[in-house]
Amino acid sequence: MYGPERQQEILRLARESGRVDVLGLATTFQVTAETIRRDLKALDRAGLIRRVHGGAIPAGRLDFEPDLAEREGTAADEKDRIARAALAELPPEGSVILDAGSTVARLAAALPLEAELTAVTHSLPTAARLADHPGIQLHLVGGRVRHRTRAAVDAWSLRAYAEIRADVLFLAANGFSTAHGLTTPDLAEAAVKRAAIAAARRVVLLADSGKHGAEHFARFGSLTDVDLLVTDTGLSPEDAAAIEATGTEVVRA
Repeated sequence: MYGPERQQEILRLARESGRVDVLGLATTFQVTAETIRRDLKALDRAGLIRRVHGGAIPAGRLDFEPDLAEREGTAADEKDRIARAALAELPPEGSVILDAGSTVARLAAALPLEAELTAVTHSLPTAARLADHPGIQLHLVGGRVRHRTRAAVDAWSLRAYAEIRADVLFLAANGFSTAHGLTTPDLAEAAVKRAAIAAARRVVLLADSGKHGAEHFARFGSLTDVDLLVTDTGLSPEDAAAIEATGTEVVRA
């Protein structure tokens, strides 16, 4: 099958199912994942789809949001490497905010038993991972819990973050780029992320390379708000250099 024919079929599948993923398309068309990524880039440039974490959605569906189980299983190896690399950014006996996100939850699970920190989170899965940690003073931020992400949002959450000042925020995003900044599908979650950024002295974004270039409905910041991006080697050296040119340090784990 020629490239244009394959891209037309990818577009049809995206419109029928609402989403396509890179690995599934590679299997369907018996080509490499990199070939599929090139196809998705071409369709994105044409304005027919929008690239999202791990795949693409039809244009006009920037509010699409995968559920928690799907996000946990996507780019698992990369997320584990990112979480291990992020351990170096923990402040000694300081305070951290842990955003709602599958990679940040992996960081919480990887905290060494000897770590002694004050941790604040509005994520139920992250709080569950830390609840029995002997050295963590855990503060759980309340609010309306979104079923799709198990994260607290709205006024209670915003008030809580307005009252603290933490050493480091470990931030999550559904999409990031120098052009479109930091984005997520939901406005309420975006507001909490924005409040968490304002509540921290240092911001560390944990995001796998599949999120680079993805754009979602709600924008909550720019890369200039981020001190350090910890990602994987799927982000090209050229893209890493472009991000560092904005003032954000990049670690490719």
